[in-house]
Amino acid sequence: MTVQTHILFSCTLWHLWNPAFAASPPPPALDACLNSTESSSCEFNTPNGMQTGRCQTVSAELACVPNTAPTNDNTAITSTETSEADNISTGFMIATNANLIPDTGQSRCYSAAGKHISCPAAGTSTYGQDAQYQGQAMSYQANSNGTVTDTITGLMWQQSPDLNGDGQINAGDKLTYTGALDYCQQLDLASYEDWQLPNIKQLYSLIDFSGTDPSGYNGTDTSQIIPFINTDYFGFGFGDTSAGERLIDAQYASSSRYVSTTMLDDETLFGVNFADGRIKGYGLEVARQDKTFYVICNRGDSNYGNNQWFDNNDGTITDNTHGLMWAQADSATGLDWEQALVWVEGQNASNYLGYNNWRLPNIKELQSLIDYSRSPESSGSAAIDPLFSISAISNEKGETDYPYFWSSTTHANLGQAPGANGAYVSFGRALGNMNGQWLDVHGAGAQRSDPKTGDPSTYPTGHGPQGDAIRIFNYVRLVRDADPVADTGADAVTFNSDNQRLNIAVVDAGSLGLYQLSLQLDSIDSDYSPGFVFKAISLSASSGEPMASYDGAQQILNIPNVVVDKISYQIELSLLNRDTGLYFVVTRLTPNAI
Repeated sequence: MTVQTHILFSCTLWHLWNPAFAASPPPPALDACLNSTESSSCEFNTPNGMQTGRCQTVSAELACVPNTAPTNDNTAITSTETSEADNISTGFMIATNANLIPDTGQSRCYSAAGKHISCPAAGTSTYGQDAQYQGQAMSYQANSNGTVTDTITGLMWQQSPDLNGDGQINAGDKLTYTGALDYCQQLDLASYEDWQLPNIKQLYSLIDFSGTDPSGYNGTDTSQIIPFINTDYFGFGFGDTSAGERLIDAQYASSSRYVSTTMLDDETLFGVNFADGRIKGYGLEVARQDKTFYVICNRGDSNYGNNQWFDNNDGTITDNTHGLMWAQADSATGLDWEQALVWVEGQNASNYLGYNNWRLPNIKELQSLIDYSRSPESSGSAAIDPLFSISAISNEKGETDYPYFWSSTTHANLGQAPGANGAYVSFGRALGNMNGQWLDVHGAGAQRSDPKTGDPSTYPTGHGPQGDAIRIFNYVRLVRDADPVADTGADAVTFNSDNQRLNIAVVDAGSLGLYQLSLQLDSIDSDYSPGFVFKAISLSASSGEPMASYDGAQQILNIPNVVVDKISYQIELSLLNRDTGLYFVVTRLTPNAI
């Protein structure tokens, strides 16, 4: 059953947390009260600045409860503004950006030839590169307990891959894939026991493209090499040359297995190399020995990076998870990097699909498109949701395949032309030439780089240790920020069966104002009729005409038009108090007259 969703969430999501709701406090609020006592003063960092408060027991845990709500473009409600009856809004909210993709960290502009340049003006041929679009800057909090919290994604990370605790990060700390899974599952760190080996999208959220790729460098002095991870917060080690490794052997393991195989039928996992700034598929064995990886575990939202797609039926697809709108079709032809930037501006000039603010995606935005459950071999498709159309190509081996796609991000290196390469993502096989044979060496979903300009025929056997296929003329998919405006039509309240959410664009909460509310279907409770129980998961300031109203005295949420598979219903929800959070139960469900 296809359900159409007409809600575009605003880029900043407000997660409900307060003692009245008894939902789990965010990790920074818990960490702020480690080794503290009840009512002692505390502070912790949020994306909107440092918050001060008092340590209070919440859900059997001591957490920092702010004195006031953090400020933001959306006004947070404090407990002093709310009556006892208005439980829909009681308490304060912690601002997080769990739906945003952290920016790449790239702040310099480059020419197509690779030289550092002043960022170009609109109308020039290299306008629109990564450094000219600043997204949500990466933001971390060191917790002084061996962990780091990403205040954008909300994920908590183990601070260092120094697993044996000897103060050095080297080959002695590396683990096999199964060893990494077991290690994270058994880890007890900072009083938490719910650690996991990160998936590839979680791990890639940490990559920082202020780094420099040392590939080809044969020295041992690393003082001028900048890793692709923020070493102010995270421990990092290059490859252990004393153990026979290359300097660039700093591959970090993810839990994401390639759904096909690489090389000569090798079982493969995806990892991020924070030394050279790439995602590659790595065989679980090398020379009949288990390959080992650096490991940092994380905890938090296991669904981070899962896309919620909506087909707008106008040639665009919206990712409601990340607040991005994508062109459904690609460029249909290969372009070099500079041509790609010019092509994007041409699409803007022609008001393509009704918009004139398209851009070439940065590498993190582009990687968010990858569907790692798909590959040419396993699904007969590109590694992208089938809602999208994608051009087919004939690859270097003569197989039907799918293109590399350019990003706006430069993949900087240590050479005389530090910005000569641009980062791309492979939506088909990531080919390489090994001993004269073209193979899928790194997997669909790999992130590598190509020269921004030149002739691919000068690389007949590829480039680099695995002979990466050099194409230069890669494809383009347009992206823009989705408009954070809710559809205020009669069918703007929808139930999305894919993620089991009831999205209400504008709720009138009386004197408290207008809010956007998202409710997650939690259970079907036989004690109630019809028995559908929803849990409030987000609340943000909204505007427009109300589509639902909350009666604080009766504690009833009335929604006149809920669209479920194109049929409209009236729903009445009554507040259901539970110890584990804020819930509503459906007490009336009536089809509207047709």
